[in-house]
Amino acid sequence: MHARVRAGDPDAFRELFQSYAGLVYGYAARATGDPSLAEDVVSLCFLEAWRLRERLRDEGDTPRPWLMGIAVNVLRNTSRAKRRHEQAMARLPAPPVAPDFSDELVGRLADAEQLAAVKRALDRLTKGERQTFMLHVWSGLSYEETAQALGIRVGTVRSRLSRARTRLRRLAAEELRKDNAEPSRRRGQVQGDRRQLAVRSIEERTR
Repeated sequence: MHARVRAGDPDAFRELFQSYAGLVYGYAARATGDPSLAEDVVSLCFLEAWRLRERLRDEGDTPRPWLMGIAVNVLRNTSRAKRRHEQAMARLPAPPVAPDFSDELVGRLADAEQLAAVKRALDRLTKGERQTFMLHVWSGLSYEETAQALGIRVGTVRSRLSRARTRLRRLAAEELRKDNAEPSRRRGQVQGDRRQLAVRSIEERTR
């Protein structure tokens, strides 16, 4: 595929899009919390990939590190990203009060609360830690692919990832505790159960 993309083969580029548009979208959606902006990032990413197609090297079995490196830069350079992210966060609804003690319902509420806490915690990581975590953990790139996408060494990826996981667990737990400290959010035992479940889930997913 590498040579065909470099040559501007429309079928190869269509295959590239079909294979990796979802990956780019998932990365952008998690980074911004804004589905509309994530779609913009996908479009801009593949437009930029087409423009830079001659720079795709024959390294590795897949072009996804190259493509995700472009996605990182597109997201960084999109002036609307931060503003739209803040607007999206402001629109997030407060977790609803649980009407019963159903395990399924408690789990759904905990997931919503956990997502909001993780988003706030991610914003408190350094840019390098955040990008490394999202590419490796959330987008599924290997250490080598993450290093290639960010233009850094594999050892740097490993050290950043270790710091990011440690800090993210702590910061997300702090965000959940802040929510718990707000008088208006104190909802009794169900609220406490949800928070404990969310903290445990964060710890498991960031290992």
